[in-house]
Amino acid sequence: MKEAQSKQVLRVLDANLNRLKEGLRVCEDTARFVLNDKRSTGELKKIRHEIASCVQALGYKKLAQARDVLSDVGAKDSAGEYAREKVPDVLIANAQRCKESIRVLEEYAKLFDNSSAKKLKRARYAFYTIEKRILKKI
Repeated sequence: MKEAQSKQVLRVLDANLNRLKEGLRVCEDTARFVLNDKRSTGELKKIRHEIASCVQALGYKKLAQARDVLSDVGAKDSAGEYAREKVPDVLIANAQRCKESIRVLEEYAKLFDNSSAKKLKRARYAFYTIEKRILKKI
């Protein structure tokens, strides 16, 4: 079994893929429903789909089977998780979550597919641009 397919690596990929898709959805919905920003909404949706295609080679079923929420030592709530007062707080927290998750996926993708790692890097930089645009509007 290749290192990239070990259960530990699959858990890292699964956790970060889920975290990223959730964060992207929050950012996308903020652009769509709060800002009525069609361009950013479409670009965020495109990133979501590109990310999914990068990880698809491993298979979602394999990722889900590696998931072990009950023994996850970091699954507890953090103090800052509930410190949201305004829409910008929600957007900023989720944008940070996205950037961190894309980076983790990008680094681990290097273990199994350099072309996916390169796509993830492009997605990360595209997200930086979208984030800057949205933050100016909110």
